[in-house]
Amino acid sequence: MKNKIIVLGTGLVGSAIVKDLCKDYLVTAVDISSENINKLKGLENVKAVTADLSDSSIIKDLVRGYDLVIGALPGHMGYKSVRDTIESGKDMVDISFFPEDPFGLDRMAKNKGVTVVTDCGVAPGMSNIILGHHHSLMSVERYECYVGGLPFRREWPWQYKAVFSPIDVIEEYTRPARYMLNGDIVIREALSEPEYIEFDEIGTLEAWNSDGLRSLLKTIPVPNMIEKTLRYPGTIDYLRMLREAGFFSYDEIEINGQKIRPIDLTSRLMFPRWQLKEGEEEFTVMRIIIEGRDKGEKYVYRYDLFDRYDRKTNITSMARTTGYTCTAVANLIMEGMYESPGVNPPEYLGRTEGHLKFILGYLKERGLVYKFERV
Repeated sequence: MKNKIIVLGTGLVGSAIVKDLCKDYLVTAVDISSENINKLKGLENVKAVTADLSDSSIIKDLVRGYDLVIGALPGHMGYKSVRDTIESGKDMVDISFFPEDPFGLDRMAKNKGVTVVTDCGVAPGMSNIILGHHHSLMSVERYECYVGGLPFRREWPWQYKAVFSPIDVIEEYTRPARYMLNGDIVIREALSEPEYIEFDEIGTLEAWNSDGLRSLLKTIPVPNMIEKTLRYPGTIDYLRMLREAGFFSYDEIEINGQKIRPIDLTSRLMFPRWQLKEGEEEFTVMRIIIEGRDKGEKYVYRYDLFDRYDRKTNITSMARTTGYTCTAVANLIMEGMYESPGVNPPEYLGRTEGHLKFILGYLKERGLVYKFERV
């Protein structure tokens, strides 16, 4: 009998996860949106369920009887859903990118004897796995990650389309960016220190500081580490204007006797403007640079990813790059290749021999190719 996996959240990324996993496992897909759920009905090996996943009791009831839980909920729901899953004694792979510290759940996960992998997308996620691999083999001195997902068609003024919840995207533009410089954690504003970077496939993109290192600041002692978000040149100008004018604020204001958070209004207004249309082509681009020494010799490695919307499956590139990293790790756990009770950031997987090779091979089978070279 096939093993059973339950997927919490079936948006663009969650639905891609369901479609990939159902090839080898019995999958239950759960979402509050009947529209999302209806799109998955009729798939072989898939049971589609409509439920309110903001309710802890519902999550705990749903995950009973499953071998693995996949978390693909919006960031503001992520931490609680991971906690609920751990309390239920279930292994989990999560991609929700929640703002809370996942290590706050580590002791509980260890006590329950469950393996939980957090931040398991493309970046954080695959980027961490790659760094974890190299850190296990050499003394890494510098790590840089540049990553972004964009539509091929640039439409003024936004020049952007979101496959994630708009409020999660906006958080990237407000959350202070932490990076490592000469062994010290440095904190800068999001959208700071912009620079231009060239890519063969798409040309010039603009990169700025974002808070994407997350667990790496605690787990891997590399003296210089930074992650930057990639967007089309000029995007930073309107984002800074909106931020400074207060459109991204979480503090309530009163208008005509009604209290409202500007961030909620902005998210509601931006959603139709940022929403990726059915069949609209987009791409994901990522560049990772790792510099270090092994036995006294200096090494500089570069990984490049350029992936685009899949016309055959109608799955977005961001869903592919994020979702298939998650399903690769899910397979590692389901096949008994990774078991580590506690909270595991993705870099922990990378330091185990053979895991990066397995994941790269898994992704390549799905048309996701990371170009690797020593420079």
